[in-house]
Amino acid sequence: MRERPRDVADEVVLDAVRRHWAGTAEAVEHLPVGFGAHHWAVWTAGVRTHFATLDAVGARHSATSLEAAYRTAVTLAAELELVVAPLTSRSGACTVPLSPVPLGRYALSLTPWSSARTPEVLDGPATAALLGRLHAVDPPPTTPRWRPRVPPDLAVRLTAACAAPWTSGPHGEEARAAIGARLEAVGRWTARYHALGATAAGRRWVVTHGEPHEANQLVDDRGRLRLVDWESVALAPAERDLRTLLERGHPVAVEPAMVELFDLEWRLDEIAQYAAWFAAPHPGSASDAVALEDLHHELGRPDAV
Repeated sequence: MRERPRDVADEVVLDAVRRHWAGTAEAVEHLPVGFGAHHWAVWTAGVRTHFATLDAVGARHSATSLEAAYRTAVTLAAELELVVAPLTSRSGACTVPLSPVPLGRYALSLTPWSSARTPEVLDGPATAALLGRLHAVDPPPTTPRWRPRVPPDLAVRLTAACAAPWTSGPHGEEARAAIGARLEAVGRWTARYHALGATAAGRRWVVTHGEPHEANQLVDDRGRLRLVDWESVALAPAERDLRTLLERGHPVAVEPAMVELFDLEWRLDEIAQYAAWFAAPHPGSASDAVALEDLHHELGRPDAV
């Protein structure tokens, strides 16, 4: 996220890092990067040594499911150098709750700091090769299984939510109007999504990253490509990852129905999240502006197939 979390001070993050991972850490520096989680650089002896991530626990992940996802990454990293996995804490866990923040609202994880760069554009052949290796690995026992993320009655829920004004932030009414104008399409997309989801069990399932786009990649000075941000890892049809290649114009053999399934999941989940975002208080921040632009994009873009 671009902004600091309003209810988590840097001192709370630093204290958790010291208690659970790195006792000699000297300072943390909030980083305005990513979208969906908050991040800090951890400084030790005058240099950056770790990358801290604060994930919200709630609708998308429980504390248990987030721990399982990061534990899966740790296991994968023992076999695949392409996986940038969290460090285990002194207790052996990959995530820890923050205190005195209300217990269970956030989970903190830590990875080693890397000087590798995030690529500006996706390298199709390199990413295809990387995903081929990931999809061939034996699934760790902790790997979460994909299941539909979007409720069948999403359009009904959004219709009810849009019935009253969204006046608790500067973008609320614009977002409400945009969603309200597309409720029929949301209902159609949702029905199609669940029809496709019912057929997914008959496909081959593999370990998928979930969001292997360039923002979740690192390239080191030797050109080696690695994947970060494993909170979305899951057993699923390979198209859950491969759709990213297609979106970037890289041809790859896929089952079109499964590409459509995961494209619809992305679109509908984004719309649902942004509806909750803009119906709630929001200050008109840089992250709010990005979210509003993305909402309009998801409501208006062409279908994947």
